Amino acid sequence: MDLPIDYATLRVIWWGLMGVLLIGFALTDGFDLGVAALLPFVGRNDAERRQVINTIGPTWEGNQVWFILGGGAIFAAWPFVYAVSFSGFYLAMFLVLSALILRPVGFKYRSKRPSRAWRAFWDWGLFVGGFVPALVFGVAVGNVLQGVPFRLDGDLRSFYEGPFLGLFTPFTLVCGLLSVAMLLTHGAAWLTIKADHGPVRDRARTIGSVTALASVALFAVGFAFVKFGGLGFRLEGAADMAGPSNPLRSNTVAAAGAWLDNFAAYPWMIAAPALGFLGALAAFLGIRAGKEPLAFGGSSLAAVGIISTVGLSMFPFILPSSIDPKSSLTVWNASSSHTTLFLMLIVTAIFLPIVLAYTAWVFKVLWGRVSLGELRTNPDLY
Repeated sequence: MDLPIDYATLRVIWWGLMGVLLIGFALTDGFDLGVAALLPFVGRNDAERRQVINTIGPTWEGNQVWFILGGGAIFAAWPFVYAVSFSGFYLAMFLVLSALILRPVGFKYRSKRPSRAWRAFWDWGLFVGGFVPALVFGVAVGNVLQGVPFRLDGDLRSFYEGPFLGLFTPFTLVCGLLSVAMLLTHGAAWLTIKADHGPVRDRARTIGSVTALASVALFAVGFAFVKFGGLGFRLEGAADMAGPSNPLRSNTVAAAGAWLDNFAAYPWMIAAPALGFLGALAAFLGIRAGKEPLAFGGSSLAAVGIISTVGLSMFPFILPSSIDPKSSLTVWNASSSHTTLFLMLIVTAIFLPIVLAYTAWVFKVLWGRVSLGELRTNPDLY
């Protein structure tokens, strides 16, 4: 059956859509994670912590849709990537899911008892539910950049040959800390918008100023690792962009510094890292000056720039192998079939605008600051 969009183009479209879903997750659920991780530090008493919780209380469940969409899209569009990453990173995924489970339980049960110890326990549970996923997601991206220790046999069965602690190297920890700093800045910027003027907002501004500058510094350190640390992979020879999905048909080699090749070949891509740096600096200036739109806009642009930098630098790689580069998964050799990608694109074109419109409507309806006084009069608040 002849389809109106060729196979190579569909593969690039879905590569781009994966980036959109990751960015959507970072922009929405990202500030939820950041606010949860900030909870014990910006709220010093029960009322202040309830105020912090209720800045994200109405929307955190809906924001998780982006996480579910991302996992589902990887499964459907890039089955090889899903199989290798979710099995190889099994313990890391389990750690993330365990931490995320603490969030709904913490939200629902924290205020069920007046005990100070009980509420403090769930406050730290919410902190874990925000901090651990932010850290592990960053560490996972770092592992993808340096290559994952897996190989494929002749029957395309994957074998992961790395220990769990092997996920944590100096470079991957830098990536993890960058993820934490980026999302803490995003969460702090959100609190400046949603928390009423008072101590919570003031502490969020103080912490957000530090994490915004930390984001700039860690992003620069990450670039130094890529440039001087021998990271990168490169395809040898011409890629068959419309060929069958068989990872073993590609010829990949490890090449130090190859992750910077695309920026040299396509100078316009430099806009992505520039956006990462400038967005974080804009967030710093907005937070310090008390200009909430600049603060939140800057933290959002920083997330877009940092995530886009990873995707653009790696293209066409999605999951390179550090122990057997020829098993590396790319945009051209690891996708679903032509028909599957096309049908999924139609479904996405119908439902993604609905998700975006509904999300925008929810935020409009639930807009407004959360005040300490409202906690005493509104029975619907956590």
